[in-house]
Amino acid sequence: MHSDHNNIDDNGYEPNRMSDEGSPMLMSPWNQSSPGSTTSPEDGLIGSMVREEGHVYSLAATRGLLYTGSDSKNIHVWKNMKLFTTFKSNSGLVKAVIISGDKIFTGHQDGKVRVWKSNSKDSRVYKRIGTFPTLFDILKSSMKSKNYVEVKRHHTTLWIKHCDAVSCLAIDEEEGLLYTGSWDKTFKVWKISNSKCLESVKAHDDAVNSIVSSLDGLVITGSAEGSVKVWKREGRGKNMKHRYMQTLLDQECVVTALVVSKSGSIVYCGSSDGIVNFWEELSHGGVIKGHKLAVLCVAVGGNLVFSGSADKTICVWRRVGSIHTCLSVLTGHVGPVKCVAVEKDAESSDKWVVYSGSLDKSVKVWRVSE
Repeated sequence: MHSDHNNIDDNGYEPNRMSDEGSPMLMSPWNQSSPGSTTSPEDGLIGSMVREEGHVYSLAATRGLLYTGSDSKNIHVWKNMKLFTTFKSNSGLVKAVIISGDKIFTGHQDGKVRVWKSNSKDSRVYKRIGTFPTLFDILKSSMKSKNYVEVKRHHTTLWIKHCDAVSCLAIDEEEGLLYTGSWDKTFKVWKISNSKCLESVKAHDDAVNSIVSSLDGLVITGSAEGSVKVWKREGRGKNMKHRYMQTLLDQECVVTALVVSKSGSIVYCGSSDGIVNFWEELSHGGVIKGHKLAVLCVAVGGNLVFSGSADKTICVWRRVGSIHTCLSVLTGHVGPVKCVAVEKDAESSDKWVVYSGSLDKSVKVWRVSE
C-alpha cells in the first residue's frame, strides 16, 4: 500500500478523499444510523438478495433482469429483487457473465464459455445453446499437430482451448465477436455466429483479469502482472489479427478491473492498491483515490463511476471534465465487493440502479442519483 491512510475512522471512511487534482471533495453527509446513506433521502440501499451458495463472483443486468454467477455452478436470475429462475451449468464456477441481445454468455473456471437463451414461451426456462470451443472443433483441431501450443514446459494444449479459468468476457456487437480473457495469460477471439475461435493472443506474463472492447476495433486487457495493454483489430475473418498497440500502465500492483465509458473515450482501471487510474483518448487523465484496500470492480453509468472494493464499500464518483468527486460511499456489505453493474432506473431519468455482488454471498441493490 503506497498511500497513507492514517486518518480513517471506524467506518473505514476517509474525511478527505481526494482525486488526483487535489480538489477538496464534496463529501456526502455521513450518517451512521443509515448504512446506505447518500445525499438524497430516497437514494441508497433498496434491497439485498442472499442465496447461501457461496461468493458472488459475477453479475450482469439487462431490462430489469439480473444474472448472478457464484461458487455454485448455478446462474441465478433475479427480477424485482426476487429469485426468478435458475439455470445450471454442469461444471465450472461462473467467473464472468455478459449479455448480448437475447443470449447470455458465461465464463467458467474450467476454461469454457457457455451460451444460454431463455425459452420464448416460458421466460423462466433457460437452455444452453452452445459452448466455446465446440466439441466438434476440439476434435477436428486435435487431428493436426500444428494446432498444439506449448503452455508449460513439456505440456501442450490446443490453441483454441483455454487451459485455465475464463476470468473475463467482452463483446463487440457490431463485428459479432466475443473476447475471452483467461488466467492462462491469453485472450481469445471468437465469432459468435459459429462459435469458432479466430485467434489466440499471448497477451501477458500473468493472468488476464479484465478485458474490454472499445470503439474502432480496440481491445484493452488488464493483468495480474500489473499492466494494461491496448490491442488493435486489423482485417476480418480468417485474416483477422489483433496487433499490440501500446501499454497504458505498467505497475507492481495487480490490475483487477477495466471499464470503458459508453462513448468509448474514457477507460477506467482498478487495481489492488485501491487506486483507479483513468485515460481519456488513451492518454493518462489521473488517478482516483477513495479506497483503503484493493479495488475489485468498476462500472460506469452516465457521468457516474462506481468502484467496489475489498474494503466492503462502493464509492460513487461524479465526473466533471477530468475531475472526479466522491458523491457518496455505499456501505452495507460485510465482505469484499467483487462485482458491480449499473442500469438506468426505469422510473426516473436521473437515477441509476446499482447492483453489487460480494464475497459475503449477497447481492445488494442501490439507487443513486446523478
